[in-house]
Amino acid sequence: MNPRLAWLYVIGGGLGLGAAAALTLEKIAKLRDPAYVPTCSLNPVVSCGSVMDVMDSAQAEAFGFPNPLLGIAAFSVVVTTGVAVLAGFEPPRWYRVAMNAGTAFGVVFVHWLIFASLYDIRALCPYCMVVWVVVLPMFWYTTLDTWPALAPLRRVHSAVLALWYAVIVVLVLFAFWDYWSSLV
Repeated sequence: MNPRLAWLYVIGGGLGLGAAAALTLEKIAKLRDPAYVPTCSLNPVVSCGSVMDVMDSAQAEAFGFPNPLLGIAAFSVVVTTGVAVLAGFEPPRWYRVAMNAGTAFGVVFVHWLIFASLYDIRALCPYCMVVWVVVLPMFWYTTLDTWPALAPLRRVHSAVLALWYAVIVVLVLFAFWDYWSSLV
């Protein structure tokens, strides 16, 4: 496994783990005190409080428990894998394929949540957006590292990732255009 991918796992996984843990703590605070305003609620659009208000929805508990708990488990595996690789562990093929399958699940799940945030919930959770940001490169670079047949894509790897982020930014801009344009 590429050492740069291991660093991505450690740093990106750490950020994702931190975001999932923070969202879990915010959810616990909200459960303790329904009047609690989460620290990540900044305005009508950037508001994890709005997301938490629909925490019993399919989007917030896709598998019957709060999604951040899934993030805590998944990002723990990612960070541990990165640390192990940096310490000299060379993952066998089956492990690399499993990591690719896990990141593929993560990227599909994140895109479903992006859609829900933009068009169903109509709010952006900052902690969720951190997860969006880190899952994309984890999936992309895990895929490139796992499948040698994709080697030609390594020449344009950054452009593909930049385009992917740009599409999401454009979707966010359009989904909340009325709010953004009212700020100017």
